[in-house]
Amino acid sequence: MFRGRDDLVIRFQFVEDHRGTHEVKRMCQVLQIQRSSYYKWQAGRWARQQREQADDRVLARIRDHHQEWDHTLGYRRMTVELNADQPAGEPLNHKRVARLMRAKNIVGVHLRKPKTTTVKDPGAQVFGDLINLEFTAETPGEVYVGDVTYLPYGQKGEFLYLATVIDLCSKRLVGWSIADHMRTSLVENAMHHAAAARGSLDGAIFGSDHGRQYTSSDFQATCRRLGVRQSMGRIGSCLLTG
Repeated sequence: MFRGRDDLVIRFQFVEDHRGTHEVKRMCQVLQIQRSSYYKWQAGRWARQQREQADDRVLARIRDHHQEWDHTLGYRRMTVELNADQPAGEPLNHKRVARLMRAKNIVGVHLRKPKTTTVKDPGAQVFGDLINLEFTAETPGEVYVGDVTYLPYGQKGEFLYLATVIDLCSKRLVGWSIADHMRTSLVENAMHHAAAARGSLDGAIFGSDHGRQYTSSDFQATCRRLGVRQSMGRIGSCLLTG
């Protein structure tokens, strides 16, 4: 049977396991525990199970997004993505997302931006800064920003270029393109991807730096066709982290 050194949790668990065949009151008397303490433990145990099950459901969604976004989401971006398809009135806290990701060692790949991704063309047309360091927007689809980063891979110092289009209201990545070059088609494809994802970019502002991809006549023509107004910050500024 039980001895005085047995932990209370073991006694509570014994009552829980045998409550279908023995009277709770009698077992508590025999095990020298208070019924109120047992029921308090039972209620807390049920609540813990519910939290664990809820965490498991969130963790499954985290893993899905982790795969979908090629392991690039940190906990803050992950929280934005999770809340985008979360039922209304049930927002997820970024601290909870961070805790679950940390517990399962789910880490977003840090995309570093080398200085060479922004190469200015001195003779190209540039546009005024319509954003003016206001990296927010009141409604989705109003203001987007873009940038080019690089993705190291392999064992020989190789890397790919990633062009992105981000909605400043939701901070969601709505368009992207990956290639082994930084030609204008890289950023054009990202814009077309964003237009397809959103249905239209007509009337939106698109902010970028003065990189030659964004000042090229081809990219300007793409923006005109999509109904987008270009905005440019200083060269080398990283709009993605504003």
